[in-house]
Amino acid sequence: MTDHTQQKYRFSEAPIWELQRQYYEEKGLHAWNNDQVPQYITSNPMIGTAYAEIIFGFLQDRAAKGEVSDPVLIVELGAGAGRLASHILHTLDGLREDAAIVLPPYRYVMTDLAVKNVEGWRRHAVLQPYIEQGVLDFAVFDAVGDEEIRLTESQTVIRPGDLKQPMLVVANYFFCGIPQELLYIGEGQVYECDVLVERPERSDSLSTSEELQRITLQYENRPAPEYEADSYPYREVIDLYKKELEDSHVLFPELGLRCLERLNRLSKAGFLLITADKGDHRLDNWRFAEPPELIYHGSFSLTANYHAFQYTFEQRGGLALFTPHHYKNLNVGCIFMLENPNSYTNARLAHRRFVQRFGPDDFFSLKSWVDERITTMGLQPILAFWRLGGYDAEFFIQSAKRISSLLAEANDEELLDLQLGIQTMWSSYYVMEQGYNLALDIGIVLFEMNSYETARHYLELALREEEEPDALILYCLAICHLELGSAGEAKSCLQRALELEPGHEEALELLSCLE
Repeated sequence: MTDHTQQKYRFSEAPIWELQRQYYEEKGLHAWNNDQVPQYITSNPMIGTAYAEIIFGFLQDRAAKGEVSDPVLIVELGAGAGRLASHILHTLDGLREDAAIVLPPYRYVMTDLAVKNVEGWRRHAVLQPYIEQGVLDFAVFDAVGDEEIRLTESQTVIRPGDLKQPMLVVANYFFCGIPQELLYIGEGQVYECDVLVERPERSDSLSTSEELQRITLQYENRPAPEYEADSYPYREVIDLYKKELEDSHVLFPELGLRCLERLNRLSKAGFLLITADKGDHRLDNWRFAEPPELIYHGSFSLTANYHAFQYTFEQRGGLALFTPHHYKNLNVGCIFMLENPNSYTNARLAHRRFVQRFGPDDFFSLKSWVDERITTMGLQPILAFWRLGGYDAEFFIQSAKRISSLLAEANDEELLDLQLGIQTMWSSYYVMEQGYNLALDIGIVLFEMNSYETARHYLELALREEEEPDALILYCLAICHLELGSAGEAKSCLQRALELEPGHEEALELLSCLE
């Protein structure tokens, strides 16, 4: 029988948060391997494009105000695997080049609490050109208390009041994973929900993730007059909850609000927050809310209270934009904490076009529907959806077998569009340690299209990515070499393939013909 210990904490000080922190510090970038911690929904090319368009609109708005000399700092909180930053920077590059207009310079700063993540980004091959251009930097940043940002590449320290331009803050799946307060509103009173934490005795056999999942939580309410005191900085939203809510458990993002206020002090001109999360900005969605449930995925997450952010900053003169329709998986919003926020026309229009009309949440819902039907789709619908998603590598991997099965009936235009899509996809592909080899899937599709020279390039890349040589790759490479007039190279590949798989009939037959 396992011994358990039980102790009472404030919800924001419960040991689950320290374990959460420990999980990311231990795992580093491996936390996102094969979607152990979800990253696709907030890091695909579609959402990267939406964010880049809003940022580009903001840069245009600053240029229209004559502010083109000082750089704009774009700070991503909890940049995680790094894919989102890569997609944003890639798209911004294209927008800036195509527009050919005068814009203020910008610097994108990827931040995280885990030092391993920062070191991993600094070494990532795809990010090196941006580092060399001076548009990308990194920082270890603790949302709980840090008041300055120390950049690793430029060796610059950004302190309160240093920035002349407004700061752009990007926060994806961030507020749902940092400590929050838990309040209970009932009979016009505010209670704090203390949490009784029951956890097994620490065992060397338990990983941090396993320990998190074995913890059980129980809640006890106690009166919390401190939230109603005149000195409490968020009393206005608390008063609203007392008036409008009944028998409701509310996750209150005090730490998230204080984090944004500290970031706001770095600039003399305010900030624009671009954020996406499992988060409700409608007060009605918090009515009669039950105690929260932890959603486990290696670490854990909760629902973010976007209503508290929206109400607090709008009461201080800001502007919050969320979709008028209800979200399903991902709520995407912008908060303009700026002087005359309505004057930022281009940024607001970008949110309207790329979030409200059809945004990242709509795309994810549609992709879930497409994933279940990919085996019945024709090549044209596959190509159309692939374009819609910004030539997403994950979708290509999921549809590669179906594409191969349709190549025999494809016309020349479809084949050319497929090659163009592959080129575009590869140009912005952000490599992660996942259980697939994108270069191999590309190489096989191109091989089946008889595009031997291009197929050879990707198959050679795929061979280098494999921990052990693969007979199939070597056999396909042999045919590519043969079609391109390199019989010696073909023979060498076949011999290597047969060393790995002596019974490979096609390789035996082809080698016999060559000899």
